[in-house]
Amino acid sequence: MLHTTFAKAHDADACVESYRKMGKALGGIKKYGRTKPIPLTKVLEVCGLDDALWCLPHCIEQGQAERIARLFACDCAERVLPLFEKERPGDDRPRAAILVARAYANGEATIERLDAAGDAARAAARAAWAAERGWQERRFLQYLNGEVKLKKLGKVAA
Repeated sequence: MLHTTFAKAHDADACVESYRKMGKALGGIKKYGRTKPIPLTKVLEVCGLDDALWCLPHCIEQGQAERIARLFACDCAERVLPLFEKERPGDDRPRAAILVARAYANGEATIERLDAAGDAARAAARAAWAAERGWQERRFLQYLNGEVKLKKLGKVAA
């Protein structure tokens, strides 16, 4: 389990609204204690995903937090990987980067290997973005030139 504290959150300039919300949920900051561990599961429950993710670099258990953050990022990237691979079927750089990042999180890859895979994945992302940007410009021009038949929508529920 990962934990943070009010002191760590305060020192990292936590969002005032979330800080107060967590304090209220725990019966008051002074009563709870500025250095008493707060489980990230409680942060997730009270303040939501964004705040729980924000807390990761401000956890007591830094090594474990870094590993969980990396593995969670891999899960998120893997979830959208089919979108990339559909558009660029021969480009395995993002998949390879995810595999290496997982291996690194599990102590099975070096930082050099992780950096190289990350560089390759970023190059793939730049190429994909450039291609997508080109498509967006062409499509927008088609709209401006009246070349796209505008579809009529059905009735929208109120």
